[in-house]
Amino acid sequence: MSAEHRPTRPRLTPAMADVRRAVRASLDGLPSDALVLVALSGGADSLALAAATAFEAPRAGLRAGAVVVDHALQPGSAEVAATAAAAATALGLAPVEIRRIGVGVDGGPEAAAREARYRSLDEVATETGAAVVLLGHTLDDQAETVLLGLARGSGPVSLHGMDAVSGRWRRPLLGVRRETTRASCADLGLDPWDDPHNDDPAYARVRVRHAVLPVLERELGPGVAEALVRTAAQLREDSDALDHFALEQAEEVADHAEAGISLDVRSLAANPAALRQRLIRLAVSSEFAVTLSRAQTLEVARLVTDWHGQGPVSLPGITVERTGGALHFAATGAS
Repeated sequence: MSAEHRPTRPRLTPAMADVRRAVRASLDGLPSDALVLVALSGGADSLALAAATAFEAPRAGLRAGAVVVDHALQPGSAEVAATAAAAATALGLAPVEIRRIGVGVDGGPEAAAREARYRSLDEVATETGAAVVLLGHTLDDQAETVLLGLARGSGPVSLHGMDAVSGRWRRPLLGVRRETTRASCADLGLDPWDDPHNDDPAYARVRVRHAVLPVLERELGPGVAEALVRTAAQLREDSDALDHFALEQAEEVADHAEAGISLDVRSLAANPAALRQRLIRLAVSSEFAVTLSRAQTLEVARLVTDWHGQGPVSLPGITVERTGGALHFAATGAS
């Protein structure tokens, strides 16, 4: 092919380089010839991610495909999904799967759509034998998640935001701004789809994105989103360390029995509140597969720190009673 007819490759721009660098780091350590799937909506974030993955995966000895999930919540959603799939194919991704799903109502529309989407992505990854699924969440998404968690008082799990790696899920772009992914698409000549739900103020995340964060940036100065993400990373490190110490302590504090589990009161009292509460939550989650709220955890902790002979504490399907220097956790109705 003569030089004049050879297709031109887009000049590498700073935005393209930032996205590719993030993807390259996320792919590091995967076995040769492993399949990587991109969760592609057609929006700027996932489209920039797909383009960077199509470029970086072969250079890392990997195969790369895409999954387009059609939530069927808006008119024309099938056409949007087909356009996104065509873009993935044009980028050289294969296989490219489209999955049309039904979305329930439990937990609200956002939570229901997210649960259905992840379930579908997980099914495709299992069927295709994919090693990982790449998700297009950006630094801005992380900042919004942290701010929402702070406003809701959801505790450290919400405040430390989304994990860059969690099982088969990887989020390469958590250090990349949304404006960078849009610029990368423009530099590549890609035309992203703009989801109208992203401008609907009925959703709390949209209000944070378009109203709350801009006000914070204006009143406090630039860099608020980055500061929130840094705080999330620090909280994640602290939380992981405390969880590690709780697991170590649990072996000494806990006593398993046929009817449930017991925790030594003296050992619980000797621990700082953060560890004591983690030990209580860990005992309940490991023995009964129940996740306690903070209010429930503190109610149990008062059997240790504010003991004056009170009766048992009732939790969902569980009874906790202090007797003989121990907290006894048993399934409700167990003899």
